Amino acid sequence: MPIYHKLGKIPHKRHTTFKKKDGSLFYEQLFGTIGFDGMSSLMYHHYPPTLVLDLLDQKDVAPKIAVEKNMKMTSLQGFNVAPKDDFLDSRVPVLMNSDCRIVLAAPKTSMNSYFYKNADADEVIFVHKGTGKLKTQLGNISFSYGDYLVIPRGMIYQMHFDNEDNRLFIVESSHPIYTPKRYRNWFGQLLEHSPFCERDIRPPEELETFDEKGEFLIKIKKEDVLYDYMYGAHPFDIVGWDGYNYPYAFSIHDFEPITGRVHQPPPVHQTFETPAFVICSFVPRLYDYHPEAIPAPYNHSNIDSDEVLYYVDGDFMSRNNIEKGQITLHPAGIPHGPHPGTYEGSIGKEGTEELAVMVDTFKPLMITEEAMKIEVKDYYKSWLH
Repeated sequence: MPIYHKLGKIPHKRHTTFKKKDGSLFYEQLFGTIGFDGMSSLMYHHYPPTLVLDLLDQKDVAPKIAVEKNMKMTSLQGFNVAPKDDFLDSRVPVLMNSDCRIVLAAPKTSMNSYFYKNADADEVIFVHKGTGKLKTQLGNISFSYGDYLVIPRGMIYQMHFDNEDNRLFIVESSHPIYTPKRYRNWFGQLLEHSPFCERDIRPPEELETFDEKGEFLIKIKKEDVLYDYMYGAHPFDIVGWDGYNYPYAFSIHDFEPITGRVHQPPPVHQTFETPAFVICSFVPRLYDYHPEAIPAPYNHSNIDSDEVLYYVDGDFMSRNNIEKGQITLHPAGIPHGPHPGTYEGSIGKEGTEELAVMVDTFKPLMITEEAMKIEVKDYYKSWLH
């Protein structure tokens, strides 16, 4: 998210001496993307961020694929993923391609014994159930129901939950996550027609600095292997930072819907983008106001992209028998549309209270073995009755 932000104490000039009270130096670290061409932040540590005490275990965490080439409309009961104590153990990849992974998680406990770094992917964590605090190198962000937590790749973090009842919908991206470029001007500012603005973005506000040496376990995921690194200094030892590359929160409840006289296409719901997929937010809104409008979506063909919908809350107008946490996958190459009766039934209605997250990918998605365990049988036949 290209907004300049800073926290804590930083020197007047980059790459110059920045001294502690005892005359010793703070240690500068550039945290950037796309080589030296993308967004970056400059961090200032009490200790060098390179103090590796030991390399411990490593674990293969690659998802097992059940369906590599899918042409079947598929649905998954997301809330059937069993809760687990540990945050990383609770993460269940269900759909994936080379650009992104869609993951479900129901963690019960906070990350108190280790820190986590995804070295492969940016993460968008949608909070379906639960409250707590995302703690990161660059500061803390409180979260609650409906929040998107956008975490850049390489950011060390912990998730702290207020209770055991948590449900997360996670998108891992091999590309940086941006706000849609059509919503931004040449300078990067969100424009007047954007469905959200900078006021809705919540960057880290609370910078906790730990001046501690010892043994600190950081689990790092790289190329589907989880490595256990033991570091000699607390990873949250940063006294200050500034730049453009940092985690932030955005609530789906702050997304302002774009409406029209007739049905608007899915791009009006777009919230985030990459070169390989988009994330959209369906929120409560007024329906189309043409006197003969049909509010339900028309049948359409996904020729170029797979469409994934994650149902959060409310009564989704175009689907029958949909539950909270359910996922639908409509693959590229075949048309899909509203369930029987919903097309006609939408006529004359003035609004909807639906809440959902959509991911449209430009490469086909594979289905994992874990996903097959929560599949809704014969979903592809649900347009017959």
